[in-house]
Amino acid sequence: MPTAVPHRPAELPDGRPGAARTGRSFPLPRGTGRTAARIAALTVCQGALMVGFGLLITGPARGLWPMTVEDDVNEGFEHARTGTLTTLSLLGSEAGNTLTVIAVTVLACAGLILLPRLPMWRQAAFLAVAVSLQSLVFLVITESVDRHRPEVHRLDASPPTSSYTSGHTGAATALYGGLAVLALSRLRGPWRRIVGALLLLVPVLVAVARLYRGMHHPTDVVGGLVNGTLSLLIVGRALFTDGTVTAPAEASPTPSFASAGTGPGAPGPGRTAVIFNPTVTGEADREALRGVLEGHGHRAPVFIETTAEDPGTGQTAGAVRDGARLVVVCGGDGTLRAAADALAGSDVPMAVVPCGTGNLLARNLGLPLSPVDALDAALSGAPHRLDLGRIEGDGLTATHFAAMSGAGLDAEIMEHTDDRAKSVLGWPAYVLAGIGTLRTPRMRLTVRLDDAPALRRTARMVLIGNVGTVQGGTTLLPAARPDDGQLDLLVLDPRGVGGWIRALATLLRGGAHAPRPSAVDTVTTRDDGSGVPVEFFTFRRAQLTFESTQSRELDGDPVAPGRRLTAEVRPGALTVLLPAGGA
Repeated sequence: MPTAVPHRPAELPDGRPGAARTGRSFPLPRGTGRTAARIAALTVCQGALMVGFGLLITGPARGLWPMTVEDDVNEGFEHARTGTLTTLSLLGSEAGNTLTVIAVTVLACAGLILLPRLPMWRQAAFLAVAVSLQSLVFLVITESVDRHRPEVHRLDASPPTSSYTSGHTGAATALYGGLAVLALSRLRGPWRRIVGALLLLVPVLVAVARLYRGMHHPTDVVGGLVNGTLSLLIVGRALFTDGTVTAPAEASPTPSFASAGTGPGAPGPGRTAVIFNPTVTGEADREALRGVLEGHGHRAPVFIETTAEDPGTGQTAGAVRDGARLVVVCGGDGTLRAAADALAGSDVPMAVVPCGTGNLLARNLGLPLSPVDALDAALSGAPHRLDLGRIEGDGLTATHFAAMSGAGLDAEIMEHTDDRAKSVLGWPAYVLAGIGTLRTPRMRLTVRLDDAPALRRTARMVLIGNVGTVQGGTTLLPAARPDDGQLDLLVLDPRGVGGWIRALATLLRGGAHAPRPSAVDTVTTRDDGSGVPVEFFTFRRAQLTFESTQSRELDGDPVAPGRRLTAEVRPGALTVLLPAGGA
C-alpha cells in the first residue's frame, strides 16, 4: 500500500530549507503554441518569397524594365544633392537605423504595458514580434541574395550586407507601420488620422533617404517596404483576427449586473435605463456616463448589463415594461440593433452611445464617436423618427436592423473577424480579416423588389442598407437615408482586376451628385446585369433568393447562413435623440 509522501519545504541552492513558493503562476494564454507555429510557417513563406524575388531581379530579370533604369534613378538622386537635402536625408535614414528602431520599439512596448490602466500585452507583442521577424527575414535575404550597391558616391559607409533588401526601410515599415495601426485603432478625435498618416509617411521618407544617399537601388527599397508590410500582416492576422490565442480564465470573474433589470432598482416611471455591453463599457465609462445623465437632470439612472445569451433585446423590453421613459444604449452596432428591435414601434426614445468597433449607426447619424460627447450631444438634442429594416429568412427569426444587413463577402469578413481583434485594433481588424476572404465565390441570386419584375444576378456581395456610409468615410449606398421611408440595395459583382478597379472607383466617388437610383432605372441592357461591377437599387420590400447557402450578417454580427432574405422598411419605427443637424 503506497504511503503518503510528506510535504517538504523548498530548499535554497546550498541545501538550506527555504520558504515554500506561494502565489499564482503566470500562465501563457491558450493557443500561444499554435499561433507561434502559424507565424513561423508564414514567415518561412515570406522569406522564400522575398529571396525568390531577389534572385529574380539579380538573375533572369536584370535586363528587363524597371531594373534597366535603376542606375538612372540613382544617378538622378546623386545629381540632385544639396547641403540641406543631405542633412534631411541623414535624419530620414537615421529613423530606420538599427539602434533607433530598437530604442523606439522598446520604449513603445514599455509604454503599451506600463502606461494604460490595463496593460496592452497583445499590442506590445504585435509590435515587437513584427519588428523582430522583419529583421530575421532581412538577414536570411542578405545571406541568400548577393547584390552590389549602386555605382554612385555613397554618403554612408557600406555595411557588409547585400544591397537587397533595404534593412532600414523594412525595419521602419514594421515599426512605424505597426505604430500607425495601433494609433488608428486606439486614438480618438481629429488627431487620429493625422498621427496615423504621419507614422505611415516615415517608412516612405526612409526609403527616399536611402536612395538619395546612394545606398540602395529602387527595387531594394521596394523590397524593404514589402518585407516590413508582410511581417505586419502575418503577425497582425495571427494575433488579432485568427482567434487562436485566448486569455487564461480568471480566478474570480467580474460580478454580473444581468439581474439589474428585475431587481428593486429596475426602471420605474420616469426612470432612465442604461443598457450597456460590459465588454466595451468599463466601470470608468459608466461613471462618466452617469455624470452626463445627472448633469442633464436624469437622476438615479439604472445600468443594466447585456449578456452573451441576450445582447440587449430582453433587457430593453424589460426596461420599457417597467416604465422607462428613456433608454440609453452603450455598445456597438450589435447592441444597438438588439435594443432597437425591442423599441421598434414604441414611443420610448433611444440615446445612442457608440462604444463598439464599427459604430456605423452613430457615424451616419452625425454623433460624436466619444461615448461621453455622444451622450451629451443626444441629451442636448431632440427626438427624431428613424426607419428600421425588418428582415427574416430561412433559419432567421424576424427581427430588425438599424444600419445594414447583407450576404456574401461582407458577411464572410464579419465571420472571420475575432471579437478580441475588434476590441484591440478597432475597425482595422475587419481589413485584416478581409485579406483571406477576397476570393469568396461568386453567388447566383434572384432579386424581387416591390412590384418590379424579378432580376437574376451574380454577385460577390449584396448589401441592404438603412444608412450608406461605413468606416473610413466610404459610402457604399449613396442614396441611403435613415428617415426616407425606403431601404437601399447594393449588388457588388466585379470581375477581374479591371472590375475591382471600376467598383472601387464608383464606391470611392460616393455618388454624391448621382440621382437617386431605383429598381427600374438601374436595370442594364443585359438582363442578368453581367459586366456591371456595382448596381444600386431602392425599395420598400425585397426578396433575395440565393441558389446556394450564403453567409449572412445583421449590423455587423454574423447570423445563421441560409438561402433567403426578405427585407422591408418600417418607416419611423424608432425614436432617437439627435443633436441639431443629426441624421
